[in-house]
Amino acid sequence: MTLLAASHISRQFGGLRAIDDVSLTLEHGEIHAVIGTNGAGKSTLINVLCGETAPTSGRVELMGRDVTQWSQPRRALAGVGRTYQRTTIFPSLTVHENCRLSAQAQLQKPWSILSPAKRCESSARSATRSLERAGLADMSDAIASTLSHGAKRQLEIAMCLATAPRILLLDEPLAGMGAEETAHLLQLLVELKNDHAVLLIEHDMDAVFSVSDRITVMVNGRVLATGTPAAIRANAQVQQAYLGEIALP
Repeated sequence: MTLLAASHISRQFGGLRAIDDVSLTLEHGEIHAVIGTNGAGKSTLINVLCGETAPTSGRVELMGRDVTQWSQPRRALAGVGRTYQRTTIFPSLTVHENCRLSAQAQLQKPWSILSPAKRCESSARSATRSLERAGLADMSDAIASTLSHGAKRQLEIAMCLATAPRILLLDEPLAGMGAEETAHLLQLLVELKNDHAVLLIEHDMDAVFSVSDRITVMVNGRVLATGTPAAIRANAQVQQAYLGEIALP
């Protein structure tokens, strides 16, 4: 089932066409990786898909509905969650409070302005569930700034899960992780795809080829190829584009 679809998306910044006529789909139960060297247009693409950046042309559909003009908050409320290249947490708050705040953004109750937010049982339950799903339940009371780098990246995913998304847009979630942390997060992604459509932008090619169901290769803002990991690995154009830059596993 297609949850998110981009059709002929382009984005122009002055004289620079960051993405050019890009089309792709995100399917429920699938990890769809987007790879490419720096400047290929990957982050611009994810910004367009989540609504942070408007496309110059093209169309974005969420579960069959045209959302091209929707803002990022509106798409988030409709089920599009994302993480960023840089860690974006509330470092002085506990792990649970980070997730509770994210849940409250989804479970808005403007009529309850006189009730302390921390007493909201529904957002607290959502936070607890998201931490359990992300493997951080035993760190619930820890101050976020004290977590390891890998645990902070897990927390970002937990915060994203607390918003009850159907689509996860993950921008380099493995950046800076060690081997053990990477293995743990990859297992989490495999588990998450059962209930979500996952877009993964990542430079770790071993990781990409080990967990992805489909891979899209971008070069200079355009799609060079899309296919299974085996098809991408055997693609002569991909091999030529990345010769000396990325060693495909």
